[in-house]
This record gives sequence, structure tokens and C-alpha cells, in this order.
Amino acid sequence: MSTKGLSVKVPLILFFITASATLKFPAPVFGQSATPGMLQMPSSVQSFLGGVPAGDRTADAITIPVLDAIRRALDHNLGVLTAEDDLGRAQGARWRALSDQLPNVGARVSETRQKLNLAAFGFGTFETPTANFPNIVGPFNVFDARVNLSQAIFDLHAINNTRAENHNVEAARLVRKSARDLVINVAGTVYVQALAAAARADSARAQRDTAQALYNTSVDLKTNGLVAGIDVLRSQVQLSTETQRLTAASNDAEKVKLQLARIIGLPLGQAFQLDPRLPELPDPTMALEQAVEQAYRQRADYQAALERVKAAEAARQAIVGEALPSVRVNADYGEIGLTAASAQATYSVIGAVNIPIFQGGRLQGRLLEADADIRSRRAQAEDMKASIYYEVRDAFLDLQATALQLQTATQARDLAAQQLTQARDRFAAGVASNIEVVQAQEAVALANEQAINARFGYDLAKGALIRGTGTTEEILRQLVGGIR
Repeated sequence: MSTKGLSVKVPLILFFITASATLKFPAPVFGQSATPGMLQMPSSVQSFLGGVPAGDRTADAITIPVLDAIRRALDHNLGVLTAEDDLGRAQGARWRALSDQLPNVGARVSETRQKLNLAAFGFGTFETPTANFPNIVGPFNVFDARVNLSQAIFDLHAINNTRAENHNVEAARLVRKSARDLVINVAGTVYVQALAAAARADSARAQRDTAQALYNTSVDLKTNGLVAGIDVLRSQVQLSTETQRLTAASNDAEKVKLQLARIIGLPLGQAFQLDPRLPELPDPTMALEQAVEQAYRQRADYQAALERVKAAEAARQAIVGEALPSVRVNADYGEIGLTAASAQATYSVIGAVNIPIFQGGRLQGRLLEADADIRSRRAQAEDMKASIYYEVRDAFLDLQATALQLQTATQARDLAAQQLTQARDRFAAGVASNIEVVQAQEAVALANEQAINARFGYDLAKGALIRGTGTTEEILRQLVGGIR
């Protein structure tokens, strides 16, 4: 009897993908695909399923271990690249806000030739004892080379606006860190899903081989007159069913590999293989309360939400600052004259206090908008905090349940294999029909699927806890040193 499908072991590492939802893999229905071809994710993380292809395609297939897949994803995944661009935009906005507090210096050199009508400026005809001074003066040249300086001395609007942008930059930096954690989870999850799909394909192939052997045995026994024709027909139907399962499982395995290639940015059309050796995720060593507190401290997405609250509060203070006086100094220094050679140095220094008096309700409207923005961002932060709590708690519950399921599924798989062996022996001896064999083969397929799901679910729970506590990159650094 072929036992290839029964001895498949899938050591799984799972980096889970989202703080707000857990991927669920329902038990497959026989005759249907065991694993969906495409990983389903919330729309908020759909960009992490994309990647920018990089490198040149090779003729030979390459082997990509899970850590190499994660490194490639960190470099080429669309979600990470987008987060880095968002950080660049936030830094640019901060510099624009900061420019209102920094000196603004400019220089200008001009050469002007003009002719003036003094009467247009309110001057009458000038008379002297000897002659009349004409209304028209010129033409004459004016050369002016000057440096201008403008500096805010006190401007609460500019100060708080810069503070708001500082918080936005920090939030963008934390979002980039969260994006890196998330892409590790996505790449690891899809890699493991590809291994699980390959294991299911191997199991289906073993079941197909078993069904083929059963069919051959039935034909031989029918030829010798030991069994009825219905046994041959029944085994042929079972062989057709197992062939269909193998086709669906193999197709799913290839589709998940295609999705992984896109996520990690492989060159288009690059053939590759997976490495079943995976780092072992550490078992949790902390209580629920400790894990939740750690998550509040270390989750980059939650810290980014708090920074956005601070940014909204600073933005409101910037709006208030628009209604308060501000002090600026404007100065210039340069040389002016009829020609560059005859120009002489001049300067001016102007200190000004700007006092807003009435803005027609514009300030009140902006304050109402700012207050709404603050309430919205606070609500989002509180929702994120609650989401983290439930995510960590779900992970603890799944750890307890899947640990027990893993033990039970392993025992059930071994018992189903023994049952199939005995049923085949009884059929070959002519003391039973192949109904027992078909039923035992179905039990083996179900037990093997449950064993794969149990193992996958156990590591799913560990990965969800790692993601929930915000230690994804830290755990990754620890895993780099050892491969199971």
C-alpha cells in the first residue's frame, strides 16, 4: 500500500497578515479544492498582494527558502514601497511647514532704464530763478543689487503646524515599520500556504495511486472469478474521484505559487521551488495580560494611530494660532545707483506685528473641522486598541484548541492508515467487498486533511500571537540563525 500521502509532514511557520482579521481555512468538502487558489484578505491590505518584478529570469528553476522569500518581499512588495513613498511625502510636508519658521533669504540684481512724468506723482512744474524744471525726467538708469531676509520671530500658527507635521512624519515612520511587519506576515503566510497546498497535492496523489492499485486488484480478482463486476465498477468510480481530487489539488498548489511569486517580486515567468525546511516559531511564554500590554507598547500601527491623534491636536493649535498676533522681521541690504560703479550701500530693517481682527467666520469653521478630526482619530486609536486585545485573545484561544487538535488528528491519521491496510487485506483475501476499502480510503483522505489543517492551525495561532504582540521583525531576526 502506498503511504506517501499518510507520511507527509508539513512543518509550518506562519506570519499572520492583519491586526483586524484572521484568515480562516474551513474544512474542505471532498470533491472540491482543499485550498483556495488565491489568498483572501481585507481590502486594506490588498496592496501587499502586489509586487514589483525585479531581476532577470533564469532558464533553470531556483530554490527559494522562506527567509529568502521574506527578504525579497521586503525589497519588492508593493505595500512596503508604498509605505516608504508615504514617509517621503510626510517628510516633504514637514519641510514645507518648517520653512515658515526658518529664514527666507533671496537676492535680486536689476538694471532699469526709465523715464518719469513727475506730474503723474503730484509734482507741478519746478521753477528756478534761471529756468523751469521740466515735468519729464530722464531717461536714466537705476542699478540695484540687494539681499532680502524675512524671518518669523513669533508665530504660533507656524510653530504648531510644524509640530503637527513632526507627528505625521513619526506616524508615517511607524506605518512603514508596520508595513514591514505586515509584508513579513503576508510572504510567510503565502509561503506556508504553498507548502500546505503541495502537501495536499502529495496526499491526493497517494490516494490516487492507492485507488489505482485497488482497481488493478479488483480486475485481477474479477478475472479469477473471486469478486463480482460491481466491485470493479466501484473501484473504477473511486479511481476517477481520486484523479479529480489530484487535478484540483495540483492546480491549487500552482496557483498559490504564482501568488507568492507576485508578492516577492520574482521576474515574470521565473520557475522556482519551495524549501520545506522552515524556522521553528517559538512557543508563547507569557500570560494573556502580559501579551496584551506588550502589544500596546510595541505594535507600530497602534503607536502610529496615537501619533495621528497628536498631529490632529497640534493642527488645531495651529488654527488657534492664526487668530493670535505674530511678529516678523523683514530686512534688505544692497547697493543702488545710476550705474554699478556709482552704486552705494543701503539697507532697511522692518519689524512688524500682525494682528488678525476679523476673518468672517473662517477660523470658527476650521476649528469645527479640526475638532471633528480629533474625535475621529481618537476613535480610530481606541478601536485599534480594542482590536489588538481581541486579536491577542483569539490567538491564545486558538493555541489551546489547535494544540489538542494536532494530537488528535495525528492519532486519527495513523488509525485510518491501519484501517485501510486491513480493509485491503480482507478484500484481497476475498472475505469482504471493496466497499470497506473505499470507505477506509475516504477515512484516510479525511484524516490526512485534518492532520494538515491541525498542524497549519497550530502554527497559525502562534503566528497570530507574534503579529498581535508586534514582535514580527524581532522574531525574524532570531529565526535567521537557525533552520529546522
